[in-house]
Amino acid sequence: MSLPFQSDALGKLLLRLTVGVLMLFHGVHKLLNPGSIDFISIQLAGIDMPQVLAYGVYVGEIVAPLMVIFGVFTRLGGVLIFCNMIVAIVLAHRNQLFSLTDHGGLALELQLFFLLTGLAVFFLGSGRIAVKPD
Repeated sequence: MSLPFQSDALGKLLLRLTVGVLMLFHGVHKLLNPGSIDFISIQLAGIDMPQVLAYGVYVGEIVAPLMVIFGVFTRLGGVLIFCNMIVAIVLAHRNQLFSLTDHGGLALELQLFFLLTGLAVFFLGSGRIAVKPD
């Protein structure tokens, strides 16, 4: 049964635009504030990882969201966002894993949103409304 406003293609586009645009804001912020890379480098050094990996944030928060938004290698973009969020949680948010906010929400809501929507984009793909549909 098909409902009048039911569309998998539009649903996938909405998901792609939501996660892509919202993540892109984080990447642009880091691009405009290079001190963010210094913070990430320090966090990486704290767990004995090469500091040069900090520049990977540009891949996870600028390149991958653009891939997802435009629907070009969408599944790869989704996996890059997922991996970016794993690293972000390990580096900057691991002390919040089981914490709640003052309003009763999970302290990691935003991070989990990006993590899981990146994974959803990986599983669902671009849909028909994309530059390069898969």
